[in-house]
Amino acid sequence: MRIAFMGTPDFAVPTLDALLAAGHDVAAVYCQPPRPAGRGKALRPSPVQQRAEAAGIPVRTPASLRGEEEQEAFRALRLDLGVVAAYGLILPQPILDAPRDGCLNVHASLLPRWRGAAPIQRAILAGDARTGVTIMRMERGLDTGPMLANWPAEIGRKTAGELTAELAGIGAELMASVLERWPKVGARPQPESGVTYAAKIEKHEARLDFRKSAVEAERQVRAFNPVPGAFFEYAGERLKVHAAEAVEASGPPGTVLDDALTVACAEGALRPTSVQRAGRAPMTVQELLRGFPIAPGTML
Repeated sequence: MRIAFMGTPDFAVPTLDALLAAGHDVAAVYCQPPRPAGRGKALRPSPVQQRAEAAGIPVRTPASLRGEEEQEAFRALRLDLGVVAAYGLILPQPILDAPRDGCLNVHASLLPRWRGAAPIQRAILAGDARTGVTIMRMERGLDTGPMLANWPAEIGRKTAGELTAELAGIGAELMASVLERWPKVGARPQPESGVTYAAKIEKHEARLDFRKSAVEAERQVRAFNPVPGAFFEYAGERLKVHAAEAVEASGPPGTVLDDALTVACAEGALRPTSVQRAGRAPMTVQELLRGFPIAPGTML
């Protein structure tokens, strides 16, 4: 089939690879524009743009698809289908209508739970036991379209980074399976019950809140690993926590309880196991405390 692929981050790369491996004619790849990155703030193409260029596929990076010129350029591709995975831009109705068979989306949740921008992080923060991937036909509403296929995945104690990589692989396989059977794929509407929304992650949410339970704080650590990174502040410095465990201990919330940097929460305590100072590599708590002591009794 003649397809336009629309995606931006690492999550979307396996789906693009699956389309190419299946022999589809990928007429163009759409990504968000390159963003400043690194200490020099040089413009860096997205992972999908890099992969597409390496494969010799034309790449388009419009800042918006609302203009008539961009919409006409999309229509001119004369597509059978649009395939979308974590593109990051809203697709106006003229874009959704342009391909002969419309547009399909790889969404990282079991719809209708966690419609929206950050389904993986929200599932971890909520303590969900499992999540998954849904292939859906796109329509005007936010992730409201009929479902073509889904597949579950257990969350366990996975970080957002680990879960993203797992769901990216599942999504690629699931999309390949749908397209292999196309157009003889049944669609079913999403249930009206069980709808939740995965709002975009704000940076302030990554601050560890020791007024919550240790279980909730540990979820913060996993949900914000690798980005933006859960953190606390001490002596004017922000310290990221990459890994931690909830343990049985008690004390005033925010109090350092021992020489292992165990911090009391409203219920239980959080014991970090991997931390990072600004401008440094991740390290163990023991390595941190040798050069940056945080004494028991300290209030964070």
